Amino acid sequence: MTDATEELEQKRAESNVRADEHRARRDRLNAEARATADERAQIVDELHARSAEAQDHRRHRDQLNDQVREEKRLREEWNRKLQELTDRVQELRRARAPRPGAVPIWRLRKELKELEFRHMTTALTGDQEKRLIEEMKRLEAAIRDQDAELRQDPEVEQSMKALAEAREEAEKHHAAVGQLAVEAQAEHEAMVRLYEVVDELRRRADEVQAKLIEVKTAADEAHRAHIASIEEVRDIEKMLYAARGGRAPPSWADAQPPKEEDFLARLKKGEKVSTEDLLELQKSGRA
Repeated sequence: MTDATEELEQKRAESNVRADEHRARRDRLNAEARATADERAQIVDELHARSAEAQDHRRHRDQLNDQVREEKRLREEWNRKLQELTDRVQELRRARAPRPGAVPIWRLRKELKELEFRHMTTALTGDQEKRLIEEMKRLEAAIRDQDAELRQDPEVEQSMKALAEAREEAEKHHAAVGQLAVEAQAEHEAMVRLYEVVDELRRRADEVQAKLIEVKTAADEAHRAHIASIEEVRDIEKMLYAARGGRAPPSWADAQPPKEEDFLARLKKGEKVSTEDLLELQKSGRA
């Protein structure tokens, strides 16, 4: 009987060692799982922040694109008015004959353009260029004089003023189209870059989630192995109790029996339960 008791004591010690090993592994894996869960939470928080930022850029881009469309509409509208007013002014100029002996203004403008083209495309000597520039200045002055005479007519003056305003408005909306289009493109590019970051964060979150599941599964397995080792110790204790003739060791004589609910709660938490607690629980009839 002594040999059998010693063998049971040896097995109990081995089971206790295994239980401690499984518990230590479970605790280490649970700590790793918590750290992994925290890492994933940080990644997800950053993902949400970058995604919200990308959405802001997207909304701003869409607003700018709406403004671009509106500015294009206004530009086209003013370009039509500009063309109409240009035609009107030309018609008024043709209708108002120049003073006797004066060259028509349309011919002056035509000659000026020809001289400007010649000045830009022809190799000239110094004297030739000087005479050409003087002729261009003379034509410009003649055009200004005729414009001034035409502006004495209230209808012509009003039409030319409206023409200038239309040109200014058309140019203003044209510039706005360009500026808003540049801003919209910048918002679009910022949005695309952020979505690329979001995709990378999502990939990392998926990787960390897979790792979390793996670690948590291993922790659960270690916990089950720990419980199994505790149950093994319990079975061995029953056999030791029987081998000793149902007598508790002297050191237990004055010990308070453990409460069943405390024992079960500690066992469920994965806490180590001593052999003495198991035997005393069995002795009291609750195991």
